Amino acid sequence: MKLQDEHYQALAEFRYQLRRFLRRSEEAARAVGLEPQQHQLLLAIRGLPSDYEPTISELAERLQLQHHSVVELVDRLEQRGLVRRERSQRDRRQVYVRLTPAGERLLEELSAFHWQELQETAPRLIAALSRIADRAQHELS
Repeated sequence: MKLQDEHYQALAEFRYQLRRFLRRSEEAARAVGLEPQQHQLLLAIRGLPSDYEPTISELAERLQLQHHSVVELVDRLEQRGLVRRERSQRDRRQVYVRLTPAGERLLEELSAFHWQELQETAPRLIAALSRIADRAQHELS
């Protein structure tokens, strides 16, 4: 398939809208003294579906990072009192990462900002994705 100008325009618009949101997210994290990946780790822990356990491996998958990178993030956040490690009751070899009350409060502050930001950004993101989906549907017809 040869891409046309409208493909590039649709891709560029989606990337632009996504990047705008991510830049604001990064700025908000830094404003409260976190690096963006630290914020993402806190969110990954809190937002993990209930049938998943917050292990380093699972968090690495969620963040699309290497295992050792997540260990370093957890170490830094643990030093700041935002997360703690907890051994599994079923398998003492298994270690979970949990938010502390301070981590919960900080994440709640950031998440309220992000929720509001998404309320404003969502229509533009949806429009950009719809443009891509409409184009894909047209090409399949």
